Amino acid sequence: MHLFPSLRDRYTKDSLSARDAQRLAEFIAWGPVVFQASRLMVKFGILDALRDSDDGLTEDELVEKVSLSKYAVKCLLEASLCIGTVHIDTTTDRYRISKTGWFLLTDQATRVNMDFNHDVNYEGWFRLEESLREGRPAGLEHFGSWPTIYEGLSSLPEQVQKSWFGFDHFYSDSSFPEALEIVFRKHATRSLYDVGGNTGKWALKCVGYDDEVEVTILDLPQQIEMMKKNVAGREGSERIKGHGINLLDEASVFPRREGGLDAIWMSQFLDCFSEEQIVSILARAKAAMTSDTRLYIMETLWDRQRFEPAAFCLTMTSLYFTALANGNSKMYHSEDMIRLVKTAGLHVEEIHDGLGQGHSILVCRI
Repeated sequence: MHLFPSLRDRYTKDSLSARDAQRLAEFIAWGPVVFQASRLMVKFGILDALRDSDDGLTEDELVEKVSLSKYAVKCLLEASLCIGTVHIDTTTDRYRISKTGWFLLTDQATRVNMDFNHDVNYEGWFRLEESLREGRPAGLEHFGSWPTIYEGLSSLPEQVQKSWFGFDHFYSDSSFPEALEIVFRKHATRSLYDVGGNTGKWALKCVGYDDEVEVTILDLPQQIEMMKKNVAGREGSERIKGHGINLLDEASVFPRREGGLDAIWMSQFLDCFSEEQIVSILARAKAAMTSDTRLYIMETLWDRQRFEPAAFCLTMTSLYFTALANGNSKMYHSEDMIRLVKTAGLHVEEIHDGLGQGHSILVCRI
């Protein structure tokens, strides 16, 4: 199995002492309440207050600052002490924020992940076992009866939508500047299909970057309607079109473009499908390609991460796909994705790593 160096060091040997391993096992056993207590330390402003204090704060001082009972503050502080997000000076009984607490409070990726897990995933993950056994997103029934979360996105509660799109856009948006250079600087790209284009954020970036490119977004009809509302009146929106298509339907073909097609773009898209579905989608994309067309697959491939915490987040995200998104997709290892590309009759021309929050781009040709 291919692994980048920081992952290989962590995942190929057992480096914990017996006592540390036992503590981690207990940490896992109490994981749900560790999450909720830590989330509330942020929400109630306790970590903010500790960060902004010069010499730490006592329980009574925190009670005054956050307007909670002493009981509530005491319970959260003692739990957080054991979790590791705060420390205490035993001489003065003053609490201070730890390095872990600082990251929990200020690291944007951590905050996005926390909102995503609380608002979108938390209750649905209770049915993870059922989802794994049955190959369907049993946890999604908490929100509605759609077969996948994508059909229901426009109907999810407002806060759930906000956290879902916040998660989705945070990871993709950070990679867009470098991705635009790859798609437009190396090759003349005047026509582009944005497959699974969602709200049209990438399409708007494209028409803003190049004043000649025309973008067609391929997505579910309800997503196309959301996209049209989002791009309406924006600069370059007249060069953005929508094509409604259910890509799970193997009879749904990519539209053929007269005069050929320069590029097909799939960003954080193929991870929404099973291996069999990916091969079907790529094979249908190939049918719309010519020898001059390049297909760009941008994914957060878990084995190609520079830092180990990113791989951790990605493999955990796979279980969101299991329990809530669709029941059969995941964040893929690069060897698996390359194999699927080859099965569909394409080959990987080159790979660009390290874009934004750990994205890679596979450039594929016929």
